Amino acid sequence: MLNQILLVPIFLPMGLACAAILAGRRSAAARDGVACAAGIAAFAACALLLGGVAGGAEFTLAIPGVCGRGLSFKADGFRALYACIAAFMWMMTTAFAREYLGHESHRSRYYFFTLLTCGATIGVFLSNDFFTAFVFFEVMSFTSYVMVVQEESPAALRAGETYIAVAVLGGMVMLMGLFLLDARLGTLDFDALTAAAAALPDKTPLYLPGALILFGFGAKAGMFPLHIWLPKAHPVAPAPASALLSGILTKAGVFGVLVLTGRVFLHDAAWGNVILCLGTVTMVLGAVLAVFSVDLKRTLACSSMSQIGFILVGVGMQGLLGAGHALAVWGTGLHMVNHSLLKLVLFLCAGAVYMNCRTLDLNKLRGWGRGKPLLAVCFLLGALGLAGVPLGSGYISKTLLHEAIVEYIELAAQTGAPVGLYHAVEWLFLFSGGLTAAYMTKLFVAIFIEKPNTPAAGPKRSYMRWPSALAIAIPAFTLPVMGLAPDAVMGRMARLMQGFMNGSDPEHAVAWFSLTNLRGAAISLAIGAAVYLLFIRTVLMRQDADGIKRYVDCWPKWLDLEELIYRPVIEKLLPFAGALVCRVLDNLTEWTLRLLRLTLLRPRPISPRNEADFAPGDFTPHVRRSYTLQRIFGSVSYSLLLFGLGFCAAMGYLIVILLTK
Repeated sequence: MLNQILLVPIFLPMGLACAAILAGRRSAAARDGVACAAGIAAFAACALLLGGVAGGAEFTLAIPGVCGRGLSFKADGFRALYACIAAFMWMMTTAFAREYLGHESHRSRYYFFTLLTCGATIGVFLSNDFFTAFVFFEVMSFTSYVMVVQEESPAALRAGETYIAVAVLGGMVMLMGLFLLDARLGTLDFDALTAAAAALPDKTPLYLPGALILFGFGAKAGMFPLHIWLPKAHPVAPAPASALLSGILTKAGVFGVLVLTGRVFLHDAAWGNVILCLGTVTMVLGAVLAVFSVDLKRTLACSSMSQIGFILVGVGMQGLLGAGHALAVWGTGLHMVNHSLLKLVLFLCAGAVYMNCRTLDLNKLRGWGRGKPLLAVCFLLGALGLAGVPLGSGYISKTLLHEAIVEYIELAAQTGAPVGLYHAVEWLFLFSGGLTAAYMTKLFVAIFIEKPNTPAAGPKRSYMRWPSALAIAIPAFTLPVMGLAPDAVMGRMARLMQGFMNGSDPEHAVAWFSLTNLRGAAISLAIGAAVYLLFIRTVLMRQDADGIKRYVDCWPKWLDLEELIYRPVIEKLLPFAGALVCRVLDNLTEWTLRLLRLTLLRPRPISPRNEADFAPGDFTPHVRRSYTLQRIFGSVSYSLLLFGLGFCAAMGYLIVILLTK
């Protein structure tokens, strides 16, 4: 019976979503209370799961007969921990949303779909086979669409179009990959995938289904080149929804990539190189876009794309390092946890700013945070962690990832393999870390240090109620505890998560604050200082007619992949190609008949006869009708019509027989 607790954090929020929308018809306070209770209950259930798993218990549950294959769930260290993080984030964002959405419309709709998304997301993390993960992944994609378009502005609706298009396309491609993977291995169960894949003498047939599944999960994770939804959806969604989209829904995509890498392509160097390349491009491009952005939430959204790239670099190193991939496993898992909590803090801080200023433009927000110490400290803790500053939680996970890259370079050099590209990856890793420090410095200085453009910047009233302040402060002050006690906190979390990725303890104790590791962090921070002082403060700030220096976005608008490639292909090229194919097929029968009449079925010439040889009734209307009917009944089109009618009748008969059995 204890295994039934697996269903509580999944289906309880979904059930309370209906209760919340019904309560909203009577009282806004009752609706908000139900929504908060759902988050608390889900977190409590996940905390019980995590406590049981940490104590050595294992929770598994199967529900047969659902969609023919049934659903299966399991809670090991990684899955229980991430379900707990997801529930914690929902609990915090729901508490913050009470004030944030206080004067917004459609609040009941927001809570309804947010709680549905909560249950579906936890369902993804607790799934034990690809079919169960796919079912909840698709539910999560469709319900989270409403979170993107909540404000119903033109920008939100357009971002919602992009989001749902990527989600649907990714889901369909993933489904094709699952069909192929099931046909190749005979199973979709996570626990059986490793043995089934290892039994194949040649893994080449697995690369196609693996690529298709990677497409689906990578689209949700925000992996290049499927990242187009992320920088557009986050700025237009409400801040609590942005925190969830960035901090936890992207990790549902990473979850699938981890299963592929750690179960199907375990220790596969070719697969690891592919993930490493995609992760490096995602990491660098996201950081560059964040440096150029002058919108608070868009900067954080592009930052999320970059941090997903850091995580994917760790996933790629798992494949390259083989059995000795302990550092890559620890770095990947811990950076996922760090990014979730960091973006929870930063997006909620951005929500507090937007609640009061109703703008996200850094030029209009300049100096608004002066005199607000709690908000400044919380934002600073998030910024330091994201930038990888020593004693912050982000420093721990980035150090592990950097060590994994360096370790592979040393091992490859010992075997004589070329390592030039991997040296480039290492420097791009450090450079992206420097860009992270640069754009986070830009945000903090603009909002909390620079003087406002006008004396009236910022309201004098209380800018945030205590429930919202607690929702920001609790995760914010958790971050330095994680960074200051890496062995006691982060080391234990890493050991909980490593089994899911087929990892093990490192061969030697990790020297978190050794000179080598501190030097890597110092290089990134030095790059960040140089970029901020020599590029952001000079190139990306220009003086206007009033003598005020303003931030400018110099990123070329035409480099938007969605507008440059994806929309023209989907809206113009594909309809044209489809119409052309349909037109060709439509005329194929007619062209075939004409060709036959000109070649094999040419009519024989009629020998000339005298008019006296014809009978008087040969040209009556009745004869002409008979001749026309003969041509119709003897045509190919008529035969195809009869075949189609017969086929439909046969299918209808079979359906009736099946339904009456």
